[in-house]
Amino acid sequence: MFSDLSEFDAWLADRRAATAYDVTVAGLDGLDGWRTEPETGDLVHRTGGFFTVTGIQVETDHREVASWTQPIIVQREVGILGLAVRRVGGVLHCLLQAKMEPGNVNGLQLSPTVQATRSNYRRVHRGHAVPYLEYFLAPRRGRVVFDALQSEQGSWFLGKRNRNMVVEVDEAPPLRDNFCWLSLDQLRELLRRDNVVNMDSRSVLAGLAPPGPAGAAEDAAALHTRAQLLSWFTEAKTRYRLERRVIPLARVRDWTRSPEEIRHDSGEFFRIIGVDVQAGFREVARWSQPMLAPASRGVSAFVARWIRGALHLLVHAQTEAGTGDLVEMSPTVNCAPANYRLLGGDRRPRFLDYVLSVPRERRMVDVIHSEEGGRFYHAENRYLVVLADDDFPVDVPEDFVWMTIDQLTAFVQYGNHVNVSARSILSCLAAGAGRHEERDAGLVGERR
Repeated sequence: MFSDLSEFDAWLADRRAATAYDVTVAGLDGLDGWRTEPETGDLVHRTGGFFTVTGIQVETDHREVASWTQPIIVQREVGILGLAVRRVGGVLHCLLQAKMEPGNVNGLQLSPTVQATRSNYRRVHRGHAVPYLEYFLAPRRGRVVFDALQSEQGSWFLGKRNRNMVVEVDEAPPLRDNFCWLSLDQLRELLRRDNVVNMDSRSVLAGLAPPGPAGAAEDAAALHTRAQLLSWFTEAKTRYRLERRVIPLARVRDWTRSPEEIRHDSGEFFRIIGVDVQAGFREVARWSQPMLAPASRGVSAFVARWIRGALHLLVHAQTEAGTGDLVEMSPTVNCAPANYRLLGGDRRPRFLDYVLSVPRERRMVDVIHSEEGGRFYHAENRYLVVLADDDFPVDVPEDFVWMTIDQLTAFVQYGNHVNVSARSILSCLAAGAGRHEERDAGLVGERR
């Protein structure tokens, strides 16, 4: 454990110096252990495990574009994202791992205690066992605090889910290299920093936050009751159409395949590339794999507003290509702005220009975080929570609804409700990430 974050900084610098790794971008046609299916063009692993890169055809009436095809990652197995916690002197501490992922912009980031696909923890790769796995597989050692299947990026994954878990232990297990205990307050402080706490940790931490009050107490503070919010969510699921069909990767339109990569003809969206990896402190020391490399940084942002004396977030019912159940609860804005350069201004995501124009002193959260480094190469999002002024309407379009932070946090307890971007922002809000002194001194008091 660290008495302060300066000790953690020294520890992390030491771990980075001691963890040798090398990630080299490689051509798709030469990836060891991977092959291109001759009939479909799909990229598959020789074991049939891990994941596949295939194609998808999408038709919907709930996006800026009505139909398209694209490559997409299919990973049907459910992995484990598990965080071990224990109380020391009444203070909750979390067991984190400084883990290298090939797609991380800076190598090591803080991952949960266990971050493993089913193929990994079943040792399909014939590598080392996953440390601390016994705390998350039944019969497990410890008490479950949180356990839910959660979705991941619907733009890039088809129906991907991972099991998010928090397990409380009474005794600290032996501490392995690259693992450390951080108090919850220390971990939340690190969420204020760019690219330190990885996506999987942020996702799990969103489930650790206690749900808000229920029933009459909640209804009195909130603009809408929980029953009304569930009705809004159900209505959104039934109002729109999302038809998709898996197609051979060789048949995606407007994408060009070369021996090195797959890219969109416009140069936007993303590329499928290959990487060769050498790494210490991993179950396998050397491997190759395809990765999805975004063409630009994304923006995920909530508009926040004081309503009835409670801070509310403007939640969007968003549809993505791989969404499991047509829509999920998403930030107000969740997109890569550069992807809309070729579209007319009337097809830019609603509220995008607003969140980007809010001045610094009204940003409650403003931080850069990496996305899942095991599948995405140098993928980053700018996470924002912007405090709206009094002119911002309380009445919003039917795809949007105001929720208190407690209400949205309560929905995290259920799978396929709150998307991964919204969960990341909830973790940052719990940390007070990106708050500025001006906001702390004044804007908190704007309860109307």
